[in-house]
Amino acid sequence: MGGGLTYRRLEPGDVPAVLELLTASLAGGPTGRRSAEFFDWKHRDGPFGASPGLVAVAEDGRIAGVRLFLRWEWRGGDGRTVRAVRPVDTATHPDFRGRGIFRRLTTELLAEVSGEAELVFNTPNGDSLPGYLRMGWRELGRVPVALRVARPVSFARGARSALARRPGPAGPPRCELPSAAGWLAAPDARLAELLAERARADAADPRLHTVRTAGYLAWRYGAAPGLDYRVATVERGGELVGVAFGRPRRRGPLAEFTLSELIVRPGDRDAAGRLLRAAAGAGCDHAATHLSPGTEAAAAGLRAGCVRAPRTGMVLAARTPTGPLPAERTLADWRFSLGDLEVF
Repeated sequence: MGGGLTYRRLEPGDVPAVLELLTASLAGGPTGRRSAEFFDWKHRDGPFGASPGLVAVAEDGRIAGVRLFLRWEWRGGDGRTVRAVRPVDTATHPDFRGRGIFRRLTTELLAEVSGEAELVFNTPNGDSLPGYLRMGWRELGRVPVALRVARPVSFARGARSALARRPGPAGPPRCELPSAAGWLAAPDARLAELLAERARADAADPRLHTVRTAGYLAWRYGAAPGLDYRVATVERGGELVGVAFGRPRRRGPLAEFTLSELIVRPGDRDAAGRLLRAAAGAGCDHAATHLSPGTEAAAAGLRAGCVRAPRTGMVLAARTPTGPLPAERTLADWRFSLGDLEVF
């Protein structure tokens, strides 16, 4: 209890009210509409386990606040799994702001996961970052985004419109790549071979990374309701040597293909370059992705026409459930794909 509020675990019957609160506070999210189907996919069906969540309930039964942590797992070069959580989907009802609900929900949820997770990470925006820093998070740096302009005239026109804050066209942009859901629905032994070869090579990389399994990819890019992920592949001699996943989206007046995942055989820069060019040629004004240092994509990025975009990217902040992040932990300890960090 506290100030007429009861704090308890999120229950299935709370979901409709929680979705209403999230919509009122954060709009429709990445799909434009917060549905129970999307909530279940994100928080109930994930490969790393169901999301722990807490709510603050007012005396009249209204949900005054909600806080959810998305479970995640990283793998280090020593093969050790690092269990983590990512704070997401947080909202406080306007009638109850200024009563410490955000802090109370956060501290109680941190205590709840302290026995099972060793890392808490997220990508707060400029408005929310100061609050996280006051609660013990440490800012590790900015994860940069690289762009590959596909239609220079349209891109320049859209960029000028964005600077002038003119609205963009309605509806999703055109995309020529096939659906990821359809491609992932048909099991392909070649994908399993590619992922196994990739995993063996990644075992020598000491940086934390998400293990790409067929099950993870099917959840992340095949089953996501309303996110319209697409797939690009590269074959050589009948073998699958590269695959990439991303989605077309509106960035104001610009049509962007967000390249979330790129997987190639170890050392295959040619396949990485072909996938980067396929993303840029998907039909949008530009492609955006993260080129993690030391990867085949980073090596092929410049030749594929990718350039680091100024004043873009996501700030990574982190802590442990019980206190500050160890001082030796830095941004260089991770090997990200954009799919690890994009808000979904």
